[in-house]
Amino acid sequence: MELSIIKIGNSKGLRLSKSILEKYNINEKVEIILEKGRIILKPIEKPRKNWETAFEKMRLDNDDALLMNDVFDDEIFDEWK
Repeated sequence: MELSIIKIGNSKGLRLSKSILEKYNINEKVEIILEKGRIILKPIEKPRKNWETAFEKMRLDNDDALLMNDVFDDEIFDEWK
């Protein structure tokens, strides 16, 4: 497939057809990968997809303990008043 480079303000870009956007599930953003003389556009899925399920599994497995204290012994809380 051949696409033309188009002017967008002071930049240039590609215009992708609706059918390509739908076929490859491209919504708002893509990841661009530069690899051995190629430019690869990869759809970005929803950030944090499936995090809720993973966190619930961690809770059920009792694997959600803090790795370090959230308050340190030498903290001075007066500075925050």
